[in-house]
Amino acid sequence: MEAPTPPSTTLPPPFIYTQPSPTLLTQGAEALLYTTHFLTPTQPTILKYRPPKPYRHPTLDKRLTRHRILSEARTLVKCRREGVSVPAVLALDAEGSGNGEGKGGGWMMMEWIEGRTVRETLQIGGKRWKGRGDGIERWEEGVIGLMGKIGNAVGRLHEVGVVHGDLTTSNMMLRPLKDEDLVNGQVMTNGDPTKHQDQDLVSALDGEIVLIDFGLAAQSLQDEDKAVDLYVLERAFGSTHPEAEEGFQEVLRAYGESYKGAKVVLKRLEDVRMRGRKRSMLG
Repeated sequence: MEAPTPPSTTLPPPFIYTQPSPTLLTQGAEALLYTTHFLTPTQPTILKYRPPKPYRHPTLDKRLTRHRILSEARTLVKCRREGVSVPAVLALDAEGSGNGEGKGGGWMMMEWIEGRTVRETLQIGGKRWKGRGDGIERWEEGVIGLMGKIGNAVGRLHEVGVVHGDLTTSNMMLRPLKDEDLVNGQVMTNGDPTKHQDQDLVSALDGEIVLIDFGLAAQSLQDEDKAVDLYVLERAFGSTHPEAEEGFQEVLRAYGESYKGAKVVLKRLEDVRMRGRKRSMLG
């Protein structure tokens, strides 16, 4: 896999002076994601930087950047306060005041989450266990358990009045339960961190679901918004993990039992599905 192409922009102070320099993880249409550190070199963090957009009017660009950074930060803080597993917000500059040239842009620094994404875990595990008989039952049981945890995590998010807006398995991390069980990201087994990769993957399914990337999130108590959130996740499962699509029923089962009012959302989901099918038929 090739490394992301370096962006045609520079980070605002103080990050241009950070040593070692922030490393680009991914580049989207609106933001750049870097790995860096906070306060000490031993505390890894994620830096989300929204560079100024030259195609927008400068005043409009600053307003949009400020609104989006503050909105995401407030949502994350609310979720943390209510006990939802999301990254902690460590620092931010929504005004672009750190940019000495006055070109705007803004950034937010968040907690680094150890582990893999749910998407990566399912894809790697699916390839490794495909066609094998030994241990496949344990893997499948672990996947079903994972589906239940996803349903509970989304249910908890909706219970506190937040819809994610982009629920996919790429926006869910599986954080290992105990950091001391890991050596360079792998599970220790009999003192050898590299010998039992299968054990590593199966054990990863026992991790904690952490929801990430709240750039499109909103605070809403509407059943319709929550049902659309679930519909987006369901479609993502169908396209990204067709082999695990049947297990999505476990996601919905766990969601339905996660909070009062969840079953009403599931009924609304049926209406959203129907509208989605009609749009597909009509093109």
